[in-house]
Amino acid sequence: MAGADLISFAALGDSFTAGAGCPPGTCWTDRLAHSLRARRPGLLYRNFARDGATSAEVVGQLGPALQLEPDLVTLICGVNDVLLSVRPDIDGYALRLEAMFDQLGAASRAPLVLTATAPENMRFLPLGPRSQRRVRAGLRRLNEETRRLADAYNVPYLEVVGNPGLDDPANFQADGLHPSPIGHAHAAAAFELLLSEQPRVTGKVGQS
Repeated sequence: MAGADLISFAALGDSFTAGAGCPPGTCWTDRLAHSLRARRPGLLYRNFARDGATSAEVVGQLGPALQLEPDLVTLICGVNDVLLSVRPDIDGYALRLEAMFDQLGAASRAPLVLTATAPENMRFLPLGPRSQRRVRAGLRRLNEETRRLADAYNVPYLEVVGNPGLDDPANFQADGLHPSPIGHAHAAAAFELLLSEQPRVTGKVGQS
């Protein structure tokens, strides 16, 4: 898929996409947009992601994003649904993700949508053993739903689980949760590769 085919790119999500703690212009979506603009100088790009956003809050980002009539949408959320609750509502997450896929697929200018799974073993996040087990179990269920819906809607996704970069502290900020600029650079490269593997830019979500 040629980056020159893209006209607009909208990024939706939480702090991973917003680039929490990173210098301006260094988060993975900024890097991806910069690379795409090398082939399409007029590319429109907006990052609607917000730090701490749950999947319910990401739903609110969708309307403004669709006004951009994007050809490409990255939609990654759900980690805060797990981290911010001792009893995460994974079924609710799945319903919201499905509704967002539906809305994107029904858009008059239906974009290519990319998503990703979440790290399940956050080894650098300072949590006690019981909290680690709870978070890991929640993220595992979250990923199961993400994969299920991505497959059902023909949404390409980046498989993060098992990536060796998760074991390298250089990829994380001091909080052990948010990616460092190096981590964002790796993420940008991975998403650019995923994007290059897609046969076309546009086409309704759910169609091959």
